[in-house]
Amino acid sequence: MDLPVVSAIKDGYELLPRQMQVAARWLLDHPTEVALLTMREQARRAGLPPATLTRLAKRLGFDGFAKLKEIFADSIRGRPESLAGRAEEPLPPREIEGDGVLIGDTIKALHGHLSELAQPAAIAALAAAADLMVESRQIFCIGLRSSFPAAHLMHYVGSLLGSPTILIDGIGGTANDTLRSIGPRDVLLAVTVSPYSRYTMQVAEFAVSRGARLVALTDSEISPIAKLSQIVIRVRTEMPSLFRTMTPAFAAVECLVELIAVKRGSRALESLAENEAHLAGFNTYVLQIPRSRARR
Repeated sequence: MDLPVVSAIKDGYELLPRQMQVAARWLLDHPTEVALLTMREQARRAGLPPATLTRLAKRLGFDGFAKLKEIFADSIRGRPESLAGRAEEPLPPREIEGDGVLIGDTIKALHGHLSELAQPAAIAALAAAADLMVESRQIFCIGLRSSFPAAHLMHYVGSLLGSPTILIDGIGGTANDTLRSIGPRDVLLAVTVSPYSRYTMQVAEFAVSRGARLVALTDSEISPIAKLSQIVIRVRTEMPSLFRTMTPAFAAVECLVELIAVKRGSRALESLAENEAHLAGFNTYVLQIPRSRARR
């Protein structure tokens, strides 16, 4: 969201008291909810006293939270109604009322998170990241714990498309060894969501110090890694259950590799054909897949 108040929050975030930082992150990560929900409901969802939102609004120069809310409301007018409707829906009940209820709530949350990847800001970030990757000498990929599948997908499918990808996975304690060649012509895709990986941050800081461009796939524009990044692709992770989801991050990488495939054009097709021939030589698959479908 491109608003002066958003820039002010980002610039002053580190100077805010801890509870105000939580409130500031709520504003940045949930702009639709800020515009549509009552202050009390927002405070409940953010896990804060309502007064904290009022204090933050006054610190930002507003008479009260209502005036700040108006700014966010003006910014979302004209956006798809589905976003507004989703924001007004109450959170699912804490108690599990049955398998169907839990599954339905989970799919509803995923649908909302994935739809945000089709919004203009997300599209612009994904397209810019794909451009960087197509032009780069090497694409380094890192993601630890639950972030690993998204990083591995970028590495694996990117390599099928002929992109020079390197996965920083640390097998045998060699994670740092892979960073010896990183430099100004390279891109690092770093996947990390709260609680943020300390090692991923160390790798990102090293890559930036060597001149590499950093693309962060993360859950907030004010996550620690976002400040280092040239491009931030934000994905939401909150779910109605105990666990956070990495499905939007996985989907964002799917979008990236689709964009890279289109941008590489005939080079991507040639690389896929070479890979198919290589796998066929090892009789890799039990069932043959039509050539029009890329194997993974």
